[in-house]
Amino acid sequence: MNLKEIKIKAKNEIVKARSLKELNEIYKKYLGKKREITRIFSSLKKLSEGERKKLGKEANLVKREVEEMIKEKSKQLQEKLRKQKIEKEKIDVTRPGKKLEVGHLHPLTHVQREVLEIFQSMGFSVVLGPELETEWYNFDALNIPKDHPARDMWDTFWLQPESQMSNVKSQKFLLRTHTSPVQIRYMEKHNPPLRIVVPGRCFRHEATDASHEIQFYQLEGLMVDENVSAANFRAVIEEFLRRFFKTPIEIRLRPSYFPFTEPSFEVDVRREKEKWIEMMGAGMVHPKVFEAAGLNPKEWQGFAFGVGLDRLAMLRYKINDIRLFYSGDLRFLNQF
Repeated sequence: MNLKEIKIKAKNEIVKARSLKELNEIYKKYLGKKREITRIFSSLKKLSEGERKKLGKEANLVKREVEEMIKEKSKQLQEKLRKQKIEKEKIDVTRPGKKLEVGHLHPLTHVQREVLEIFQSMGFSVVLGPELETEWYNFDALNIPKDHPARDMWDTFWLQPESQMSNVKSQKFLLRTHTSPVQIRYMEKHNPPLRIVVPGRCFRHEATDASHEIQFYQLEGLMVDENVSAANFRAVIEEFLRRFFKTPIEIRLRPSYFPFTEPSFEVDVRREKEKWIEMMGAGMVHPKVFEAAGLNPKEWQGFAFGVGLDRLAMLRYKINDIRLFYSGDLRFLNQF
């Protein structure tokens, strides 16, 4: 193939090129090593000096023309790509935006925040405690000594001995069964008068069903002063429940038993045109609990209560199965 044919063929292929990739292939075909025009230069050494000069001049001219055509075509293709990109990425500011899907709070978080806000407005401080507890704080200090029949009320997750801290081997560790241990921890370090609420997760080794889970959220309450009575408790809880349910309510206290309170009672609630519902356990702090915390029960008295945040959420949102809170099912969670 002579230079004239090479030039015509290269021009036709360059004109027909539809992409930079195709154009690059054409460049390699004609100007790459050991390709069409390059081979012409390689053959010059076999010619006489006169023919070499003439053919070399023509070959250089064709090479520059092909390079110039490729350069020009490359500009055209790049400009075309730029316009396509602009067209594709341009923004119509008058077009309605897409609704972004954002995360939202879990129903238990909604309830916990509202409950804490109500109690804080009544002068209670929010206190947190560890989920990994010692036998002393979870049982002994709360007037539930070893082998006491009351321990059967709590199905406990005990930690294996090898999981315990080496410097406190004498203590047994467990996942707390209630938030009541924080009462002792707080009273050990703070002098009355005091008002606290303690939100947190608790664990019990029991079979799960619509109303029981191995983990649940509880809110502990404690108020201690010189002259705190059950009447104070009734007033505080009635105000809390009225504000939480946002409707008139009735409450009643039924005698019950808890090792860490005396007297103890269950709190039942009834909203308008509804049945009585057992809501929480409560009572006056037992003298032995004060003693375990280093307080003189003859100087101080107080009330304590524990309410399930899961139960409050189930009543608020009319949920009939506690397991839904921990299922991770987006069909359920996206409703809140």
